[in-house]
Amino acid sequence: MDATFGQLIRAELDCRRVTVRATVRSVNRITAGGVKTIYLQLLMDGGNIEASILDADAGDVSGLLDSEIQLTGAAAGKFDSKNQLTGILLEVPSIRSLKILSGPRTPPDSLPVTPMDEVLKTYDIQDRTKRVRVEGVITYYHAGMALVLQNGSKSMWISTLFEKPLETGQWASVTGFPDVRNGTLTLTRAAIHATGVRAPVAPSATSSKELASGAHAFDLVSVEGRLLMAVREAVQDEYVLVADGHLFSAVYRHPEPGLNTQPDPMAQFPLGSLVRITGICALDNGYKFQGPMAFELLLRSSRDLAIVAPPSLLSVRNLVFLVGLLLFVILTLGTRALLIERRVRRQVGLLAKFEQRRSRILEQINGSHSLTGILEEITRLVSFKLNGAPCWCTTADGGRYGVSPSDLSGMRRIESDIPARSGASLGSISCAFAQAAKPAPAETKTLAQAAELATLAIETRRLYSDLTHRSEFDLLTDAHNRFSFEKRLDATIENCSARAGCCGLIYIDLDGFKQINDLYGHRVGDLYLQKVALRMQRQIRPADTFARLGGDEFAVLVSTARTEDEVREIGRRLSDCFKEPFEVDRNIFIGAASFGVSFYPVDGQTKDALFNAADSRMYVSKRARKDHPALQNTAM
Repeated sequence: MDATFGQLIRAELDCRRVTVRATVRSVNRITAGGVKTIYLQLLMDGGNIEASILDADAGDVSGLLDSEIQLTGAAAGKFDSKNQLTGILLEVPSIRSLKILSGPRTPPDSLPVTPMDEVLKTYDIQDRTKRVRVEGVITYYHAGMALVLQNGSKSMWISTLFEKPLETGQWASVTGFPDVRNGTLTLTRAAIHATGVRAPVAPSATSSKELASGAHAFDLVSVEGRLLMAVREAVQDEYVLVADGHLFSAVYRHPEPGLNTQPDPMAQFPLGSLVRITGICALDNGYKFQGPMAFELLLRSSRDLAIVAPPSLLSVRNLVFLVGLLLFVILTLGTRALLIERRVRRQVGLLAKFEQRRSRILEQINGSHSLTGILEEITRLVSFKLNGAPCWCTTADGGRYGVSPSDLSGMRRIESDIPARSGASLGSISCAFAQAAKPAPAETKTLAQAAELATLAIETRRLYSDLTHRSEFDLLTDAHNRFSFEKRLDATIENCSARAGCCGLIYIDLDGFKQINDLYGHRVGDLYLQKVALRMQRQIRPADTFARLGGDEFAVLVSTARTEDEVREIGRRLSDCFKEPFEVDRNIFIGAASFGVSFYPVDGQTKDALFNAADSRMYVSKRARKDHPALQNTAM
């Protein structure tokens, strides 16, 4: 039966055989599990739909672009992580079910070239979407930008320019236009009517694993995590937390500047505290069946954070308190024992110096001092406490710090493990004494205290190094990220300008990567990106910089280029590395990429100029190859 877009989007013909008339907006040939599929994006009168045609013997289908067709197949829906309809998919059994009613007015290959800054002049859309009304409790509100409504198990993100004060927890009626953004249902251009009726929603207690499943998209939730970092930025406060091995952020967005509203003061919790966070779960991508999703929690105010448990008792403040308490006890005993006053004072002085040096070491651990210097200071602290006995520290990676006697024969040696909070030992700390010296309880105790300090120092530096690495390197491919790459590019341009040198920029865009994500999911897509990045990284020189700019875009900075041919030679090596197929999760992918090269100072003398030149040439290369299938795969 003939179907209209309205019938399809209202699911009136779900699972039924229907016939539609539409214009082909895009056509791609893909392979899934050994079955060849033609994937069409179609424009009907009323909206866009997608179609999947199973046909192993279909010929060239590139001529379908911009054609008006008649297509018959089974009507189905596309759904987000909360099983809400987000689109229409027509499943077609054979290419024989497709009939071309009229070809394109102008074949795509014959279209004139349009300057990039004039592309939008061809934009044209007719929007007949009707305004709808929804009701629910306001669980989140950012004046001038958005609010979130929740009604039972359903919740929705609503975009609006509404700026009047609204309180969370009250019932509201909202009208607007439905849309799908990033795989999630939304309401846009919304008008708000708050009823003033209070109907607070209790946050749903959950875990980070459950939030990553997408089941709580835009719900008001509550989760606990260990606080790793807190940063106040120009437009928001960000708290980085970890729970059950998942790293995620809780974000409080400051009020818009034009509203003249001051942001809440930032919540001040000691790092390492166990914190309960209440907020709205926002997903990076709401499409269903794509595995765990990245998420963040949107906070209504700083009051949405509450401390559950403080960090470890091993802190400078507690140590200072302990020193004060010991001094008080010693001084009290001193007043009652005048005969041993000098001895008590000497012991108190030594203990105070020991604790002061220990406190200084803790400050160094919390500061930016090097691990080498801290471990050296710990060994000196042990020698100080044990009357100058030589002390040294050996780490699991083979490092050696402190003073180690060249000949230990004839000496009594004691050793303490440096324990890790989880996993294998971090190393050991040792001390040597004359054979005649009698063992004392202070020896074992002092080494144990030193081992605790060493554990704290090593694990704190590892965490700091990991956070630093995350800020400069892409977590998926371990290549430099855009921030790190642009910083290096700026430095290289400045250096080349000072010494009249040259450098080159190679811009890389993978062809056909979206089809891998659509057919095999983000897990296979991520594995493919890792293999591509590793293979390309092996083609560049040690002095050059390889980076992932985002998605399927990469770049190489050739910082020591002498000629343009030298840069292009590296570009050819990068291109040649795609000649061999990629094996990913029992699939063979024949990869391809488009390259654009720019050269300093010929193509520009600024970072943006070099990026624009390389980007333009990359798109010229991509356009020249569009008649050639960019990516195919075959199941093993």
